[in-house]
Amino acid sequence: MSKVNRQWRLKSRPEGMIERDNFDWVEEDLTLLPDDSVRVRNIYLSLDPTQRGWMRAQRGYRDPIGIGDVIVGSGVGIVEESSHPAYKEGDIVTGMLNWQDYSTFTGKAVKGLTQVQPMGDMPLYLYLGVLGFIGMTAYFGLLDIGEPKEGDTVVVSAAAGATGSLVAQIAKIKGCRVIGIAGSDEKCAWLTDDLGLDGAINYKTEDVFGRMRELCPDGIDVYFDNVGGDILNAALALINIGARIVCCGMISIYNAETPQPGPSNIANLIVKRAKMEGFLVLDYFDRAMEAIMPLGQWLMSGEIQFRSDVVDGLENTIETYNRLFTGDNMGKLIMKIADDPMDS
Repeated sequence: MSKVNRQWRLKSRPEGMIERDNFDWVEEDLTLLPDDSVRVRNIYLSLDPTQRGWMRAQRGYRDPIGIGDVIVGSGVGIVEESSHPAYKEGDIVTGMLNWQDYSTFTGKAVKGLTQVQPMGDMPLYLYLGVLGFIGMTAYFGLLDIGEPKEGDTVVVSAAAGATGSLVAQIAKIKGCRVIGIAGSDEKCAWLTDDLGLDGAINYKTEDVFGRMRELCPDGIDVYFDNVGGDILNAALALINIGARIVCCGMISIYNAETPQPGPSNIANLIVKRAKMEGFLVLDYFDRAMEAIMPLGQWLMSGEIQFRSDVVDGLENTIETYNRLFTGDNMGKLIMKIADDPMDS
């Protein structure tokens, strides 16, 4: 019997939050594997805010997802069939596996796969988080762009999220004073009580600028920005001379349908001779192990914690994805669509 590949395909460009009507649920029989190809059974799919931008018609750092195309996204899976000399059945791989059960890579496209060696009995979804793109984003964004020094005051927005929580913990390891911003009292308590941050701000219930000024009496040396908007504006008002602002994401505007105003405090970069720089983790792929090795060691030693919010069922992907923008997830949001071999 033929195996069925279930897929989510883009039907129309979303306006605001995504809805099921923006997508088609397609079930296709798998064809015979071509020569020089690899077929992967997807196990976990990563849900990331940047995918919302790819659903727009505008081109960013990659082409937009076309109408009728499978939704693009990274994942981790197991090689089920291979006619390619570099891979064999049972290999664990990561890559752009997309929102579907099976992904087939042919010819040059096979270079888009990365083989990983499981570490002990760690679940494979960690390769979409602390041991993958998320970990690299936090590590290189903070250390290469933010350049924290011992004793610096570091402020992190979306600090209870996948990237932000790692940034905050790495900053603590480097001897910094760290303040996190999150969207609930529960998340703030996790930041201070479990991760050891020096303070936390609930942006939904507190005056962010007032609390930031209170918790950063000597100003801000590094601000790691995941949200943009009013929180970025508040941080700009409190930066020190020579401060570094790391622009990682701007989740506050990803669902906006009209251009959003820029921060009114941008001129403070001149007064404080500060640096504000964006980056993409794609630029650091050739240095991946430089980040993955220490992150893995910190994880195994307990020096860092990493939360993953794993939801079952490819069919539940659309509703689950919006949790990225409502703040209902804790940590890295991941869809589990097949059995994890590490669980057996």
